Amino acid sequence: MTVALLLSLAGLALIDSTSIGTLFIPVWLLLAPGPVNARRILGYLATIAAFYLAVGLLLVWGGSRLADALGGALDNRGVLWAQLVLGVAMLALSFRYDGKRRPRTGGVLRWRDRATAGDSSARWLVGLALLAALAEVATMLPYLGAVGLLATSGVGAVAVVVLLAGYCLVMVLPAVLLLAARVARPALVEPVLARLNAWIVTKAGNALGWILGIAGFLIARDAAARLELFDLIGR
Repeated sequence: MTVALLLSLAGLALIDSTSIGTLFIPVWLLLAPGPVNARRILGYLATIAAFYLAVGLLLVWGGSRLADALGGALDNRGVLWAQLVLGVAMLALSFRYDGKRRPRTGGVLRWRDRATAGDSSARWLVGLALLAALAEVATMLPYLGAVGLLATSGVGAVAVVVLLAGYCLVMVLPAVLLLAARVARPALVEPVLARLNAWIVTKAGNALGWILGIAGFLIARDAAARLELFDLIGR
């Protein structure tokens, strides 16, 4: 386990903390009129985190078994060069989302309608969390990138569980902090939540560019480090 791996995982987790399931829906739930039921929202966030932890463990262990079956082929320089090209391509693609195009907010508004249409019961929020997680899991590039880093890092099974659990906690941490602030100081936090909601509705369509760019950079950086390209530059 290296510092670079930990920093990469932390960065990817913070990116994942801004997704529809981990930030947008919690903001909308916190903006609902009336007192906030912290236990139910925490249950929602726990469901999101547990779902991604389970999926991540399946992918990491499945990927590790595949790597063993391939006899270390994933450490082949050709594979690492392909990973580097993929990361650079994602970084280049991110520049297409330059914020000058008209944002597509239809999908975001549909998720807001789903979040505010229910009765906010514990069962409804758990179902909403699972729906959001299932809808996003295939498109959460930072999380898939983190799973890929863990699958090829060579760390032990216990470390994988701890790192993925920590990743999922960081992923929901901003929403937990917003919840705590909303309960403790609602008058101060509600304007912040309202501004966040306005940003989500108008700017969230461009967030994919940032996600692609940062995830691409981290994936490319990992490949470059394992190819020892930084050592060549430093000579």
